[in-house]
Amino acid sequence: MQWESVLASIVFSLIGIIVLGVCFWIFEKITPENLWKEIIEKQNVALAIVSGAFMIAMGIIIASAVH
Repeated sequence: MQWESVLASIVFSLIGIIVLGVCFWIFEKITPENLWKEIIEKQNVALAIVSGAFMIAMGIIIASAVH
């Protein structure tokens, strides 16, 4: 097993997670309402679906960019 490949995979995974977190933070700042308040307190299912779709889409984009 090549440890350099394993280390590179771990580093790229961490970078991908950080980029995904930053993208979600920007998405939350762009939207007019507080996402977590809307989803948890007001039970806004549509906003939860849009947020989940955004996270999946960004995850796919970041994974293909890292790969």
